[in-house]
Amino acid sequence: MKIVSTDIEGVSIIEPQVFQDPRGWFMETYSRVKLAGLGIDLEFVQDNQSLSIPKGTLRGLHFQNNPKAQTKLVRCTKGVVLDVAVDIRRGSPTYGKWVAVELSADNKKQLFISKGFAHGFVTITDNCEVQYKVDQYYAPECDRSIRFDDPEIRVDWGVANPLISEKDARAPLLKDSDHNFSY
Repeated sequence: MKIVSTDIEGVSIIEPQVFQDPRGWFMETYSRVKLAGLGIDLEFVQDNQSLSIPKGTLRGLHFQNNPKAQTKLVRCTKGVVLDVAVDIRRGSPTYGKWVAVELSADNKKQLFISKGFAHGFVTITDNCEVQYKVDQYYAPECDRSIRFDDPEIRVDWGVANPLISEKDARAPLLKDSDHNFSY
């Protein structure tokens, strides 16, 4: 496994080692020991998976507030998505800035997202499956969202009219959010 830094501290790309031969390929998608050796030492407690059927489906921007904030390790196992993490840590030099990484079944990259970030993705192809690990269980009382099209954040999703949920359509702007993260 290899870690690639992004422009924002707290968000990294994980590139697994892939072994290929005439039969196909093999890779470790997660190794607590190997990640700890790379500086990511935590225990994931829940795996989540989603299927988004039409391309242009957008899920996000989601996070859980403290005390149930979640670190995420995200990968796309079918199709192609643009995965986005937005820094919502008050006082951070990159507050309101975002990182976008293309994750796909072919490139096998994963995105590591620390606590204090809102997360979302848009599907670039039909029938996308996204799987991610979290280090805190889902807590509905801490579940929050920020508008995917917040004019202050200005994420370039690459999609003119994404398909979104009612929950995401009602999400507040970052300036109106009750997020409780500090840098």
